[in-house]
Amino acid sequence: MAWTKIYEGAEPLRINKWLAEEGVCSRREADALILKGLVKVDGEAAIAGQKIEAGQTLTLLQKATRQLDNRLSLIFHKPEGIVSGTPEAGEIPAVRLITAETLSGKAHAIPGRYNKLAPLGRLDKDSRGLLVLSEDGVLAKALIGPESTVDKEYLVKVKGDVTPDKLALLRHGLELDGRKLKPAQVDQVKAHELRFVLNEGRNRQIRRMCLLVDLRVADLMRVRVGSLELAGLPEGKWRPISARERDALLSGAAPSPRPSSPRAPQEAQDRPPRESRERPQRGERPARGERPDRPPRPGKPSGKPGGKSGPPRGDRKPDSRTGSRPDSREEKPVNPMRGPKFKRTKLGPRKRSPIK
Repeated sequence: MAWTKIYEGAEPLRINKWLAEEGVCSRREADALILKGLVKVDGEAAIAGQKIEAGQTLTLLQKATRQLDNRLSLIFHKPEGIVSGTPEAGEIPAVRLITAETLSGKAHAIPGRYNKLAPLGRLDKDSRGLLVLSEDGVLAKALIGPESTVDKEYLVKVKGDVTPDKLALLRHGLELDGRKLKPAQVDQVKAHELRFVLNEGRNRQIRRMCLLVDLRVADLMRVRVGSLELAGLPEGKWRPISARERDALLSGAAPSPRPSSPRAPQEAQDRPPRESRERPQRGERPARGERPDRPPRPGKPSGKPGGKSGPPRGDRKPDSRTGSRPDSREEKPVNPMRGPKFKRTKLGPRKRSPIK
């Protein structure tokens, strides 16, 4: 479906700049669409460098919108030893690992050689974790543009003594290459594990920051970029970024809050532990027949402890009228459609009268 909108600016503006401000595509993508003749102003094909004036209508043809909708963006869990950008001799780029075999879940398309996936925020070769690869110029501007405010979260294992003074310096007070760093959020997760949340991306920033306070990075893992989280994606696997996730990144939405462990109810807290509950020992349990709180079952008088009273089953006397043993069970009602059931009785030996 074609995209149409009327320009209402006070002053004329370049078409590529206006499309970028509207979040439709990047300036470079807009120039490419204009050269292909897929952009029109008031029904006429636009030309490179053209400005749009107030009241004019700009239209992107359906082929242009389809081309923009097919831009691929994905999350990749980069292993250590893989480079995120242009590789040198003997190195493996992350793009080479984006195949059908490494897909986690489902995707509407598998990247091929015609796709131009670029990393949106580099991740060092000796680091691992979340890496965003995309063909989307608008998304690239939101994540790594000069005016980007998207933060990134890292889990870092360090060697050395972590002290409050070192944490204070890591949060604010360090310089790299003669420039002060922006304030960072640094928390101590464990004795030798820190959580960094940064709003800027200098070359090997976290490793150089730790060296300035006598800490050495043993492991560095990026777990979040804006509202995108690694969220259990296996190492070496990738998945596409959904339209909802893209909109959240462009709008600068905060990541979803992590669920906290529910507190136990007060009754469960006041309950003593299982080990401390008093239980009778196995040898102290009373015998079955000696339990005073358990009344005897109806129809079965109490007798010997642990056994049944009365004569054995085989010693019961048969009924004098029927010749069968007494049955305590109630007789079932007779089904009128089937008639009564006849009981089988054992016949004695047949008496034969002598032949006269």
